[in-house]
Amino acid sequence: MADDAIASANALLRERGYAERDLAVIPAPKGKALLKGNKLLSPLSDEADVVLRVVRELVPTSADLGTGTLRPADLRARL
Repeated sequence: MADDAIASANALLRERGYAERDLAVIPAPKGKALLKGNKLLSPLSDEADVVLRVVRELVPTSADLGTGTLRPADLRARL
């Protein structure tokens, strides 16, 4: 289940124009997932389904974000 959520999140990020170095989801210990990259101030770690929800609902397209940086605290506050 976590692998499916991670793959889905990465597919969405690619569709939104992000290169893997800029924003990607990777597996973390204990079934968690880690959203990390150059467009994020610091990594966001949570259950894979929560990270997928963050990507699906809160991460803008790369073009909309432009040169900006996402803050994990802001993303969590908007969940």
